[in-house]
Parts: sequence; C-alpha cells; structure tokens
Amino acid sequence: MNAPAQLIEGKPIAAKVQAEVEARVRELTARYGRPPGLEVVLVGEDPASQVYVRNKERASTKIGMRGAVHRLPADTSEAALTELVQRLNADDTVDGILVQMPLPKHIDAERVIGLIDPGKDVDGLTAINAGKLALGKPGLVPCTPFGCMRMLAEIGCDPAGKRAVVVGRSNLVGKPIAQLLLARHATVTIAHSRTKDLAAVVGEADIVVAAVGVRALIKGEWIKPGAVVLDVGINRGEDGKLYGDVDFAAAQARAGFITPVPGGVGVMTIAMLLSNTVDAAEARLKGR
Repeated sequence: MNAPAQLIEGKPIAAKVQAEVEARVRELTARYGRPPGLEVVLVGEDPASQVYVRNKERASTKIGMRGAVHRLPADTSEAALTELVQRLNADDTVDGILVQMPLPKHIDAERVIGLIDPGKDVDGLTAINAGKLALGKPGLVPCTPFGCMRMLAEIGCDPAGKRAVVVGRSNLVGKPIAQLLLARHATVTIAHSRTKDLAAVVGEADIVVAAVGVRALIKGEWIKPGAVVLDVGINRGEDGKLYGDVDFAAAQARAGFITPVPGGVGVMTIAMLLSNTVDAAEARLKGR
C-alpha cells in the first residue's frame, strides 16, 4: 500500500513569499522614496468579501506597503465606481488596483475590470493581461494560479513533459493555470462539465488542478498514483466546514502530493497579490 501523499501546506510557502516581498518593498521604498501602493475597492457588504479585503489590508500594511480600502455602499452607481477607478488609474502613488468581486448585480463587472490600467491590474483580469498570458508575454497574472505555480516550484515539481489536467475553465483560475502550465512545457488538458469520462481524463494526469466549485467531484480512485493534486475548490458543507473539489481522504491515499482545504491554495492568494503589486510598482517606477 502506498504511503499517504505529502501535504502541500499553503501557510509556510505564503510566509516565504511575503518575506521576499517585504524585502523588495524596503528596497523600492529606499530607492524611490515611497512604498508600493495597493488600493482595494469593495462595493457592498458581502461577508466573505469583507473578510478577504480585511486580510489583504492587514497583510499589505504588515510588510510596509501602503494599502487603502475604498468601502462603498451596495447602491453605488456604476458611474461612481467608474469615476473612482479612473481616479486611481491617474494617481501616481497607486501601483495596484483591485476591485473585489462579486459586484452588485446592477454593475457590469466586466466593463469595470476593463477600465483598470493593465499596469495596475494586480488581479490579472483585464483583457490586456489575459492576452499577454495567452501569448506568453510578461504581464500580471491572476493570483490563485500564480500561487499554484509557486507551490509546484516549492515541492520541486517541474511541469515540463508532464500530463496536466485542469478541471474548470473559469477566467479566474482554469484558463490562466492552463496557460501557465503550458508555458512551462506541460501537456495540458482542460476538462469541464461537458467532458466525457472525466475519470479517465483525470487518471492520466501527473498534475491535477481542481477548480470547478463542486464538493468532492474528483474521486480518490481517479488519481494516478504519485500525482500532484492542487485543490482550488472552496465549498461550504451543511456542517459549516470548508471542503475542496477533491475527495481528500481517498485522494491522499493515492497521490504523491496534495493540498488541503482549507490551508492549501487559498492561503497563497494574498501573498501572490502582494507579489504582483510589487512587480507592478517596480515596472512603473523603473519605467520612468
């Protein structure tokens, strides 16, 4: 019987990333006379969004970055939000802009995201940055996929030549992680709700990324022995606990490495946001 998979814990890797970013913040502040600036826009009172934003605010301040949060009421008009984004675009002390999702239904989220200066788009969601990623050009990359790639690097997993299966095709995780794996020379399959015989597709993978938002969709017996499993899913059960898209206990018995939920990929997202903000600041300040 195989030994259980090694856990890929997000917390120590995120701490390592934040320490690296903190050193870069100090260097940039000393060189240019101001710290990198991250501004987050939160519209409405979605409880999960409030927690995420508070954590982002705390993390940026802790490493010496200038962070600010614009908390707007749920009935804020799209015109008012647009005006704020354009003001932040024009502010030379702002290096990163993040508009927290989801937005209220009366606001066109895609249109608002499209207004963000691509050089300040630290969520990597503008069409410009998505296009750069697709073309293999340098740009700002969505934070969660960026975190997944860092986790692979930390365990010494080189994707080159490996079969990777990404389950999920969202613009936030599925598509960008597939592009990042492809750029690292993996052979990539994107699976989704219309994929036939998902079990067989997953069973061929050396690297599995589950990012579909369905609790325990990926069964343990589907996992190729020794595979690396990155579970991006966060699903709240009836018991109030968080669960991933992978049947964890069964998958851990077959995989080589696996991320837990909670405590895995999700922990990396804020660390990579801070890294993106410093990248954006560096590119803007050096480009003068």
